[in-house]
Amino acid sequence: MRAKSIFSCNFSTMNDSSQSVDFTPNTEKLNFKTKLAYGVGELSGAIPNNILVFFALFFFTNVAGLNPSLAGSLLLIGKAWDAFNDPLIGWLSDKTRSPLGRRYPWMLGGAIPLGISFILFWIVPSTRNQWQLFAYYSIISIIYYAAVSSVLVPFSTLAAELTQGYNERTNLISFKSSFAIGGSIFALILAQIILDIVEAPRSYLYLGAISALLSILAILFCVWGTYKRYKIIDNQRQKIKRKPSEPIFKQFKIALNNKPFLYVIGIYLCSWLGVQVTAAILPYYVVDWMKLPKSHFTQMALAVQGTALIMMFFWSAMGQKFGKKAIYCMGIPATIIAQAGFFFLQPGQVLLMYILAVMAGIGISVAYLVPWSMLPDVVDLDELNTGQRREGIFYGFVVQLQKFGVAGALFLVGKILDWSGLIPTVASQTPPIQPDSALLAIRLIIGPIPTLMLIIGLVLAYFYPITRSKHEEIVLKINENRE
Repeated sequence: MRAKSIFSCNFSTMNDSSQSVDFTPNTEKLNFKTKLAYGVGELSGAIPNNILVFFALFFFTNVAGLNPSLAGSLLLIGKAWDAFNDPLIGWLSDKTRSPLGRRYPWMLGGAIPLGISFILFWIVPSTRNQWQLFAYYSIISIIYYAAVSSVLVPFSTLAAELTQGYNERTNLISFKSSFAIGGSIFALILAQIILDIVEAPRSYLYLGAISALLSILAILFCVWGTYKRYKIIDNQRQKIKRKPSEPIFKQFKIALNNKPFLYVIGIYLCSWLGVQVTAAILPYYVVDWMKLPKSHFTQMALAVQGTALIMMFFWSAMGQKFGKKAIYCMGIPATIIAQAGFFFLQPGQVLLMYILAVMAGIGISVAYLVPWSMLPDVVDLDELNTGQRREGIFYGFVVQLQKFGVAGALFLVGKILDWSGLIPTVASQTPPIQPDSALLAIRLIIGPIPTLMLIIGLVLAYFYPITRSKHEEIVLKINENRE
């Protein structure tokens, strides 16, 4: 079966290419330095974002003294701009021309603002006025998410630009995903050390400052380590004569008319929301429902992420053998079972809690790996259909969804906890005994809600249309048209 009949591709758009380009990197394996540098670049978002996911809502309600509803809402303020910000930066990076290429000027320019704004997140203003606190943290979130967009959108597009091979992309994304999980583990260990040594609220400020510095260093190392490989690919692609690019809104429409891309969006959003909702509610679940010390929260998160990191190497090898959608359908059911089990868990069942955490980690590793490794294949399909390379547009939408997942999870958790009657506190007060309605809400958030999200993502993955053989047809036709 030809790619045209599968995807209804319009090959005529590619016939304006007047030069033959030998894309030897299509079959050439990436060296370890390039893979390592690309993986390290993931720490620029993984460390601060995981600190936010695991600690922001708890910090706002139990350290800064912010109302849970306002705490869950404030990060959505940044989304009002991010709704257009991520695709816009993706589009602008596609159009950027500089000696450093299209992506690196954005990454380098956003590094320092990202670090500074993340530090400011963890300062507690002297005021106790709820709306003044809300205004301060809202302004910081707008600055932070704008800086994150300028770094993570261009960085993420490199996965589609450093190599074109189906298996090599899976391997490259496994490095990215391993550092994403490793960054989460490191952030949790760092947080546990600092929070045990230093009292709040200074402990959170120290945690933010160290995380910000590491994020900046990760960006610099990524640029240094991937630049040589990127320039090889970029120089070859610039030899291809392409049609002028369309206006930005038309490019958005083209991207959203790519049906496999919509599948990837759905898979990623369901996976990410399920993971982030669990991460946001986990400290409440451990402390308020399981009646355990706060140290068990960090140990639980480490059990989940540690298992996910170990399983990443297994799923990467399995993905090269069976394909991306197959491993997603193999791994996610373990997480679905674990999430459902958390709802029925009773105080005192500590060993079973950790067993379920390990089960959850088995599937979470494919939630990190699969959607990001599918996305470069979608970009190839778009090139076959339109003759354009618009990595920035596609990755902009997905990075936008990533941040919507974090903010949406915090908003959802904050609203439900507020409606349930959760009693907020500040660092200097004794933790209150929560009402039964709040305890039930905590169990619902960690159990049925993420379970439903993951089931929807599993169904979408099953029907995802780009298999290994279909991607090979796409690449073959692209190379034919380039000649």
